[in-house]
Amino acid sequence: MTTPTLQSIPLTLNDGSESSLGALGGKAVLVVNVASQCGFTPQYDALEALYERFHARGLEILGVPCNQFGGQEPGTDGEIADFCRKNFGVTFTLAAKADVNGPDAHPLYAALTNDGAEPVKWNFEKFLLNHDGEVLVRFGSAVTPDAPELVAAVDAALAA
Repeated sequence: MTTPTLQSIPLTLNDGSESSLGALGGKAVLVVNVASQCGFTPQYDALEALYERFHARGLEILGVPCNQFGGQEPGTDGEIADFCRKNFGVTFTLAAKADVNGPDAHPLYAALTNDGAEPVKWNFEKFLLNHDGEVLVRFGSAVTPDAPELVAAVDAALAA
């Protein structure tokens, strides 16, 4: 899939508004499928810290709530937003809840995992996109947002 197509994929945000990756202003974007009742849920703290550290340099984070892994995101979009704000102070962008795998996968995730890429294995997988919307690197769930390799990749993406 070409970059303009990836950036033009429609996104419904958690508040019901319509957007796209392109609307994030050509910034580097870390796309993360998130869940409120997962063992990796504490990564919200590190995601918010990463966002606060690099946002002024051009990083956006897009959290995509997903209930496909162990039913660990059962809430409504409003409940998810409240949970994220109250428990982790999340200020980065949250999309509406969506599937990331299978026939009902959101088109963004269908594009991120096309061309033979493995499907998303669990909550909190991370895709780092450059300012042109190209996937630079993918990190598994166990790689925390404050892991040196992830921080270095974000720093390099913003320097490019």
